[in-house]
Amino acid sequence: MPRETSAFQQAIETVEALPLEDQAVLVDIIQQRLKQQQREELLQRVAEAERDYAAGNVKRGSVADLMAELDG
Repeated sequence: MPRETSAFQQAIETVEALPLEDQAVLVDIIQQRLKQQQREELLQRVAEAERDYAAGNVKRGSVADLMAELDG
């Protein structure tokens, strides 16, 4: 019985069938898109942190303050 190839494996095989120059271009495109997605996620986390800070949901203090709160 033939085994089904996963979508991931199919993608790898498709990329490997491309000429080396096209593979390099594809890698560059994927890296740029990953960087953009990481930037967007970071911006979302920063916006969330700013909302939390504005709502008063953020505490400030030293490491000792944190440890005391965790112990208490």
